[in-house]
Amino acid sequence: MSAKDKIPTVSDASIAERPYTARESWRIFGIMAEFVEATERLAAVRPAVSMFGSARVAADHPYYHLAEKIARLLSDSGFTVISGGGPGIMEAANKGAFYGRSLSVGLNIQLPMEQLTNPYQDISQTFQHFFARKFMFVKMATAYVVLPGGFGTLDELLEAMTLIQTGKSRRIPIILVHEPYWRGLIEWFQERLVAENMIHPDDLGLMQVIDEPEAVVEAIFKYYETRGFLPLPHEHELLLNL
Repeated sequence: MSAKDKIPTVSDASIAERPYTARESWRIFGIMAEFVEATERLAAVRPAVSMFGSARVAADHPYYHLAEKIARLLSDSGFTVISGGGPGIMEAANKGAFYGRSLSVGLNIQLPMEQLTNPYQDISQTFQHFFARKFMFVKMATAYVVLPGGFGTLDELLEAMTLIQTGKSRRIPIILVHEPYWRGLIEWFQERLVAENMIHPDDLGLMQVIDEPEAVVEAIFKYYETRGFLPLPHEHELLLNL
């Protein structure tokens, strides 16, 4: 083989990829802009509770009324309520907070099939990137309140638990609402994840199941009764490195 044969050449495929590579590089600035804008707009909303649940729940569903009542109690207790800004349980959470004493915040997402933004938002922040939006849910939250939902709800729940389990985020109350809905999942955690040593038994203590709206608020206050709601100095460092 001659020296000439050893010289690497640029394939036609690589040349074709160049426009997309350039777009990927410029995309970084758009992601940075989302982080900066959201951080600036939401800096003063603490203490806040992030609420999650299905977008498919109708306004006459018991889950909707449950979420609305919890959000109203949280708002009247001084907590900003943050939801995904869409319909269903997200709308119920925003609605309850909107008519309460504190702020109602919606972190909306642009989707191929566009999500409808609910009208009960004092602050509405729209994201293009899911991970930037998820970062803000965790960063701003004093607690997570998780109502029945699908893949998106499970994604947010497990993301928070993973960050806390691995020490990448501060520990906060994670409250699952409506025990019958979550029973099978928790049993599977116990019978598979714990039993087969995939997680430590103590990891199940990262979450608690509560049915009554008043008890949800009480549990959050109880967790913070010996400290303030704002992050402690070492927790600030964790949040800076999420």
